[in-house]
Amino acid sequence: MLAKFRPLMATAAKAKARAPPAMAASTAAAAAERDEHVHYKHTDACQHLRWTAKESYEYIYARPWNKVVDFYAELVRTGAGAPGLAKLFGKNEKDYTLDTTGENDLTPSEKQMATISSKDRGGRWERVTFKIVLSYHGGSFDGWQKQPGLNTVQGLVEKHLGQFVDERKAKQLEARSLPIEGCAVVAGRTDKGVTALQQVCSFYTWRKDVKSEDIKDAINEAAPDKLKPLDVSKVAREFHPNFAAKWRRYMYIFPLDEDAKLIIGQEYSTNVLENSECNIIPQSFDVAKVDEILRKLTGKTLSYKMFARDTQASRSVGPPTECFMFHSRAAVAKLNSANEDYKEGMRVMCVELVANRFLRKMVRVLVATAIREAAAGAGEDALLNLMEATDRRATAPPAPPEGLCLVDVGYEDFNKQRCFIVD
Repeated sequence: MLAKFRPLMATAAKAKARAPPAMAASTAAAAAERDEHVHYKHTDACQHLRWTAKESYEYIYARPWNKVVDFYAELVRTGAGAPGLAKLFGKNEKDYTLDTTGENDLTPSEKQMATISSKDRGGRWERVTFKIVLSYHGGSFDGWQKQPGLNTVQGLVEKHLGQFVDERKAKQLEARSLPIEGCAVVAGRTDKGVTALQQVCSFYTWRKDVKSEDIKDAINEAAPDKLKPLDVSKVAREFHPNFAAKWRRYMYIFPLDEDAKLIIGQEYSTNVLENSECNIIPQSFDVAKVDEILRKLTGKTLSYKMFARDTQASRSVGPPTECFMFHSRAAVAKLNSANEDYKEGMRVMCVELVANRFLRKMVRVLVATAIREAAAGAGEDALLNLMEATDRRATAPPAPPEGLCLVDVGYEDFNKQRCFIVD
């Protein structure tokens, strides 16, 4: 096999030998420049204290993430939904109960327009649309989006929705040698390892005999204790779980190091700023500092392209990287565990973010970067300043997906009082 490529290797070697000195020097310079800029070069007073990408990655991943995974798994198993997080902050679970009204997802005027527009029409206007609220454990699936050979939430849900597909569509799928499956449209795809407590998707069919209870029972049998339908209800045909959503709420739970000393203090930060050559790498961070940094994002429409990964243009209204942040806060909480060795609970930092939309891996990069900036003693505008960067290496590598949870999706106006972390 190697002999087959030897002529090509010899030709390449000769071409390299014939390369002009100027070109060789240019290539060497480019390689040296790439090596020199492995990490983004910050120019502020904290540049010598800021973790590199490797240091940030190692610090964040060296955590007891299994405790967070177990906590999320218990919430999914019990079907607690968003109210299950209320106890972390001393809130009343009843104040966060899931709204199961279904038809109330549309305003009275929208429902009236839907009735008028569908009157005396057939075809697609006669189909029945169901809104499905799901809870699933991220560690048990390879993400939401259906992919060949992978155990995804969408693939499992659509497989069990196949029994409710109308006869016409079933024949079309059979003619194309495709499995008879339903089509589930989701409010927002989640990556592998990310848990969802109240994910929203929709499914439609022309069959009039399908009931909400039938769909709920079918999905409930798909993966017991790992995938749980919390509510299934009929909604207007115009309902779209993604485009009709007004906001999404994410929670990130980050385990804290009980023994580490919080080295970021007023006196320490002052000394660092006076001596810019100081090269003491911090080993921890202050949660209050993270909260201070995140607060600056609230109430603003900003481009989060520096905090996104693999982001492509979207069909949503507005520039593809702009998001409006309704709420962004961080606080310390106690994560209770059923394990006898952790009766007192583990100290964690909870980051609550609510926005009209989120880019891919945006929450995980925001959390990791806020931690890095807090550890370095950066100012409260640290994240805002990074918005103007031109290289995504200016932000930290994404935090582990195991800590991230899609709490719920809102179809009514945002109400700050429904947040877990408030003043």
